[in-house]
Amino acid sequence: MLQNTGKLAGCTVFITGASRGIGKAIALKAARDGANVVIAAKTADPHPKLPGTIYTAAAEIEAAGGKALPCIVDVRDEKQINEAVEQAVEKFGGIDILVNNASAINLTGTLETPMKKVDLMLGINLRGTYLTSKLCIPHLLKSRNPHILNLSPPLNLNPIWFKNHTAYTMAKYGMSMCVLGMAEEFRGSIAVNALWPKTAIQTAAMDMLGGSMIGKQCRKVEIMADAAYAILKKPSSFTGQFVIDEDILKKEGIKDFDIYAVEPGHPLLPDFFLDQEPEDLAKQMEEHGATPVFKSGKADSVPMGPISDMFNIIRGILSPDIVKTTQGVYRFDLSGEHAGVWYIDLKNDAGSAGSGEPPVKADVVMTLDSGDFVKMFGGKLKPTMAFMSGKLKIKGDMGLAIKLEKMMAMMKSKL
Repeated sequence: MLQNTGKLAGCTVFITGASRGIGKAIALKAARDGANVVIAAKTADPHPKLPGTIYTAAAEIEAAGGKALPCIVDVRDEKQINEAVEQAVEKFGGIDILVNNASAINLTGTLETPMKKVDLMLGINLRGTYLTSKLCIPHLLKSRNPHILNLSPPLNLNPIWFKNHTAYTMAKYGMSMCVLGMAEEFRGSIAVNALWPKTAIQTAAMDMLGGSMIGKQCRKVEIMADAAYAILKKPSSFTGQFVIDEDILKKEGIKDFDIYAVEPGHPLLPDFFLDQEPEDLAKQMEEHGATPVFKSGKADSVPMGPISDMFNIIRGILSPDIVKTTQGVYRFDLSGEHAGVWYIDLKNDAGSAGSGEPPVKADVVMTLDSGDFVKMFGGKLKPTMAFMSGKLKIKGDMGLAIKLEKMMAMMKSKL
């Protein structure tokens, strides 16, 4: 891994979304140099599904040798950002580096994306990046070597990166356009660059995107932290660049990239917006046991709630034996509070499960309320009783519907 040089000692680094994942990894890398880190993120109380808060991140940063200032910040809220900037300047005397890391993702097509999700992605990715930059720039201009670093991709205008998730691409590219414009606007004064991973990075969001088997196809967050460090220690004349993590680390002399792999030697999944097409990414994920929820272009990329929780358990008990004895593909059309389409494939390979359309035509389609689905897979409602009472409608092979009860019995033992 890239060694710390001490070049960020005493620098104040303002990082959005730094309570977990890549943002926290960058914060810890800077802290090892003795930097001051402003943790600008929303999570003040423990999240039921996601690790870390601004306070646990602050404790780790100080243990690593840095100084921390945890600030509750929603990057859509100008007042909260302004207060965090003022606190940073008051406590540390200024701001030297801004890392725009906070981001929202929803990989759905135009008709399937609610405007609430569109507003969320544009508000966090584009507006949040622009606003945080705008409020930090007056202080960055006073720094000896100021940097803005956006975690965003190169501007690849190939239509394949728009067709399945236009809203997300617009929002993410908005961050990149901030780099393009601000780098030129502040050339000679502030370095403004973008950083993007060559391969998938293991984070909570990536686990949601590909299921329990995706991790082994990923690299660890430390590769992004090292790449960010390589950029931030450069002079401000290094600007307007769209940097890929592996490329800059090769220039820094790193040769062994297995140290960054979750499972050294395992084939890695290329990230979005580079050269590999989405369909090829989905195929590669499936070849190694993962379940790409973005495959159809219709599924919510980061589904949350009791249905998602239940499918996380389902994915954990899938096995070749269950597939061999079942040989069926199930589709669930759920209504009610957690409406949506989900599937379980117990016919192909080692099995798969997730949100959206099944990868092949379903043998059985089950229609029911989402609340009854949770009860059924939680062992509190038998499918036969649900069917007889009219709560469950079944279309297709009834024999396969009965076979599904075996999996439900296994589920009960896991709850």
